Amino acid sequence: MDTPVCSVCKKYSAFYYRQYSGERLCKKCFTSSIEAKVRTTITRYRMLKFNDHLAVAVSGGKDSLALLYILAKLRRFRPQTTLTAVTVDEGIEGYRDEALMIADNLCKKLDVSHHVVSFKQLYGFTLDEIIGRVQERGLCELTPCAYCGVLRRRAMNVGAREIKATKLATGHTLDDQTQTVLMNIFRGDISRLAKDKPMTDEVHRLFVQKIKPFCEVPEKESALYAYIKKVGFQDTPCPYANEALRNDIRGLLNRLDQKHTGTKFAVFRAVEKLRPALELTVKKETLVVCSECGEPTSSVLCKTCEMLHAIR
Repeated sequence: MDTPVCSVCKKYSAFYYRQYSGERLCKKCFTSSIEAKVRTTITRYRMLKFNDHLAVAVSGGKDSLALLYILAKLRRFRPQTTLTAVTVDEGIEGYRDEALMIADNLCKKLDVSHHVVSFKQLYGFTLDEIIGRVQERGLCELTPCAYCGVLRRRAMNVGAREIKATKLATGHTLDDQTQTVLMNIFRGDISRLAKDKPMTDEVHRLFVQKIKPFCEVPEKESALYAYIKKVGFQDTPCPYANEALRNDIRGLLNRLDQKHTGTKFAVFRAVEKLRPALELTVKKETLVVCSECGEPTSSVLCKTCEMLHAIR
C-alpha cells in the first residue's frame, strides 16, 4: 500500500494523521502548522506588544522547551521583543539538575539569556527540605504538589520581575487548559474558572501578566514538534508528582478525545464563549500586599507565607 502524501503541500509523504482536522501532514508542514498556530494564538488574544520583554517559563520539559524554540524563531517577526528564559530551581535532588542543564544548553543554542530563581535563595529552603519538614510535623492536609505549585508560581513571578519582563509565557497546552477547566468545575471553583485565561488580566503592578501561546496545541503535538526539531528535554517525571484529581481527569479526557475526536477543543472553546458571562458572576478581589513579604494577596498574609510559617 502506497504511503499517502501530505494534505497540505501534496509533495512529501505524510507521517502524521491529525485526527481532529482530517489532515495528513509531512514533517515540514506539521512543524509549520504548529508555529502558525502559535502566531495565530498570540494575535487572537493580543498577547504581545511590539516592544515587550518576554520571559519564558522553562522547566526542562517538552512543552516549555518547544515553546521557547518556537518563540525564538518568531523573533524575526517581532525584532523589538526581548526574550529571556526563566527557570525555577526547586531543589529536588537527582531531578532538577538535569533539567537545568538541558534548559541552559538550549538557551545557548538559541542565543537566549537564561535566568534561574531558586527556592533556597528565595525561601531559605529547598523543596526537599520543605517536604521533609512537612512530613516531620505531620502536615498531611496538602500534597507536595500543592506546596510546590504555590511556591513555584511566586518564584516564577519574582524571576520575571527581576529581569523586568512585561509578559511571562508558560508552556500550558490544550490538555493542561482543559484539565484545569474540569478540575475547577468539579471543585465548584467558578472564580478560577473565570480567571484562568489564555492571557491573564492586569490585576496588580507586582504581577507579571501571563500568556499561554500553546493553549490550542495538543500535548502530543507539542511533544512531536520537540522530537522533529531535535529539542532535547527531560522526560523523567518529578518524584513528587502525585496530583490524583488531575491524573484522573487527564485519563478521562484522553479516553473521550480518542472516542469522540475534538473533545478537548470543544471544552476549551465552550469555556472561552462562557467566560464573559462567568466574569459577571464573580466578585473582583481587592488585592493588598502581604504584611510579611509585601507581595500581592487578597488577605493579610499570603498563601506562600502561610505555608512557610507552618514549617518553620
